[in-house]
Amino acid sequence: MSGKWHIIAGCEDIEDGDGITVVVENKEIAVFRNGQDYYATDSCCTHARAPLVDGYLDGQIIECPLHQGRFDLRNGKALCSPATVDLKIYSTRTVNGEIQVRV
Repeated sequence: MSGKWHIIAGCEDIEDGDGITVVVENKEIAVFRNGQDYYATDSCCTHARAPLVDGYLDGQIIECPLHQGRFDLRNGKALCSPATVDLKIYSTRTVNGEIQVRV
């Protein structure tokens, strides 16, 4: 995968079990934390465009706040109706206490 790494937040800026929305290269991206792991996806549900950071995070699964569609943050797969289209995911890494995402 090619693309530039962008610093989007400090590791302490996202609480465990929570997420934030950032804009990178004119794309809204949701970044979630599960323990020491960070996951980045498009910011909105593929079903009805609801902001995923307002949803319920359970480990590596995010549930949309609007119609309860669920997605696996590791691969973007839609797991149940009404969500049928997968989420786009982005690579993340941490370097010196900073979260980076590649777009």
